[in-house]
Amino acid sequence: MDIAALITWVITALGGFYMLGTWIQRGGLRQQQSGTSRLPAPVVFGHFALAAVGLVVWIIYVVADKSALAWTSFGLLLPVALLGFVMLARWIPVYRDRTMAGAPTTASTQGADGTVPAERSFPVPVVLAHGLFAVITLVLVLLTALGIGGN
Repeated sequence: MDIAALITWVITALGGFYMLGTWIQRGGLRQQQSGTSRLPAPVVFGHFALAAVGLVVWIIYVVADKSALAWTSFGLLLPVALLGFVMLARWIPVYRDRTMAGAPTTASTQGADGTVPAERSFPVPVVLAHGLFAVITLVLVLLTALGIGGN
């Protein structure tokens, strides 16, 4: 089960890295000053950093098989999940605005300069897959830490 968690974590990380790159490339960092992006940079980078540290700890756990490392990874995943839900909640209005056919961009999802949020470019399948694999990873890490399912 620890290898399954590692695989799902890597898949989750790839999707997250793609979205981070898209957000940066589309001006997410620059949009912090104008308030266009609904994703605060500290939340974005905190989510990324904690997930990356947790993945490194999990890799060490897979090699060393020390229970404390599994629990440390799980503990790191909890704030990662919380930050992920915060970003999802802030992304949903941006997505809804994008899907309203023919409707103008609303003030709540448009910057003062008329630009659209960088996160509007996130492909929905990537967002959904990232979330799904994140939940699977969290469950697998918890089950492994509890000693359920064996290694």
